[in-house]
Amino acid sequence: VQLQASGGGLVQPGGSLILSCEASGRIFEIHSMGWFRQAPGAERELVATVTPGGTITYADSAKGRFTISRDNDKNAVYLRMNSLKAEDTGVYFCNAAIRRYYDDDSVGPPRDYWGQGTQVTVSS
Repeated sequence: VQLQASGGGLVQPGGSLILSCEASGRIFEIHSMGWFRQAPGAERELVATVTPGGTITYADSAKGRFTISRDNDKNAVYLRMNSLKAEDTGVYFCNAAIRRYYDDDSVGPPRDYWGQGTQVTVSS
């Protein structure tokens, strides 16, 4: 099982970006999916999460500017970021709690998987 994130880049303050992340592999089911970010010299922090049923949690810094969504058929999660600020700069990681099939076709408990991180730089 792996998560593949994409969509980062350089954007001017006030601009927008859309991040995408898709899970692949021998997946039984996906529970919560979300995005975290890590600024230089800082700890990784929650940006937003979404459950399979659509319950969403945002960090205060993301409320009103960011929108998280997921496509359960594609095992994908997205983050639309508007009105970007310099302080949004960092590496963004997607995360998912996934139950997977093992080689003997048994299914394990949910465990966290992380994408490789995508750089978002907000600068003029």
